Amino acid sequence: MVMIIKMNRQCTVELFKEDMKFSAGHFTVFSATERERLHGHNFRVRAHLTAEVDENGLTADYRIFKKKLRLLCEELDEYFLLPANSPYLSFEHTEDKILVRHYNDEISFLKKDIKLLPIKNTTVEEFSYYLVSELIKDQNIIEKCKITEIEVKVGSGDGQIAGYIWKKD
Repeated sequence: MVMIIKMNRQCTVELFKEDMKFSAGHFTVFSATERERLHGHNFRVRAHLTAEVDENGLTADYRIFKKKLRLLCEELDEYFLLPANSPYLSFEHTEDKILVRHYNDEISFLKKDIKLLPIKNTTVEEFSYYLVSELIKDQNIIEKCKITEIEVKVGSGDGQIAGYIWKKD
């Protein structure tokens, strides 16, 4: 007689497809008086989803999350990214432009060329937090897929990557 023991198993699926990336301009703000010059990167995105393994040996339908990550990357691609929640930047909006002020600098951008994100700085740390925040917005999918943890890592080049981890309470 074979005894089958039912276990609640968790498994982590790692998603890192070639098209999970975005190219964007930015500058990092270091303090009230210091910032980087304007420049850009080809950012790579990698996600880890932890979920319960079902009776069929599958975790979540992670195709949903691949699709969401691709869409999020596409929304950021080829824009200049600005942190709306920076304590060191101020923004003045006109009809078609945005004027960004930092210390003694004023930088004018066309609105169509920028994305103003709800983050504190345009760093890989904040980009990973932003992407996780967007992924967990639909709590119905999180529940349906029995997701217990999501980590998103964003890299701006070889040897430079940061990640943010969300865990279900």
